[in-house]
Amino acid sequence: MDGVEGKVVLITGAAARIGASVARTLHAAGANLVVHYRNSRPAAEALRDALNAERADSCSLLQANLLDVGAFPELVRRAHATWGRLDVLLNNASTFYPTPIGEVDERMWDDLLGSNLKAPFFLAQACAPYLRETGGSIVNIVDIHAERPLKGFPVYSLAKAGLVMLTKALACELGPEVRCNGIAPGAILWPEHALDPAAKERIVERTFLKRQGSPEDIARAALFLIRDAGYISGQIVTVDGGRSLNS
Repeated sequence: MDGVEGKVVLITGAAARIGASVARTLHAAGANLVVHYRNSRPAAEALRDALNAERADSCSLLQANLLDVGAFPELVRRAHATWGRLDVLLNNASTFYPTPIGEVDERMWDDLLGSNLKAPFFLAQACAPYLRETGGSIVNIVDIHAERPLKGFPVYSLAKAGLVMLTKALACELGPEVRCNGIAPGAILWPEHALDPAAKERIVERTFLKRQGSPEDIARAALFLIRDAGYISGQIVTVDGGRSLNS
């Protein structure tokens, strides 16, 4: 398998949390990065500056609202123009908040479906010609709740379920030149909204490994799928310490 040195990776929502960890891991392996952000400009600039200090001219930034799919062709053109190639699209950007039945409005629906499903589809479509040129790949960050709905989060859960099917459909549509796979995180980072200590303890107890994972676990899975998985396409790698098997 070819390594990732010198390859160009576009990562959405990569200013912080899991996206930033993936960015650092791929960068350490030699990739050049186009880091997308929406509102987190200070964090994105800090990440870019840190990575460029390690290796000059190896990371650039793109700001965009991923609900504006009409802007994607130009966004992807700019990502490609940075180094004259595009090897990987990593769809990490996501919106996550509760949507209890009876309280859901169309704005919530459009926001959650837009960020978690619509944007990955149209970004993949815009990137496909460039990825075909390089024999590249797509990695989608899904969720274990695509298979096991999270109570109180029905719209998010169904959006991620759609992203699982999109991963498989893209593998079918873009092969043989382009591979597409997904990663389903479990208890990696706690959500930014309140989650009490007892709830966190219950979640960790349901894992086989009895511990929380880390963003680096997701980053290593992404590196594997990009660098080492040349005969894997249309698959979801679950990184959850066995939680999804423990009913």
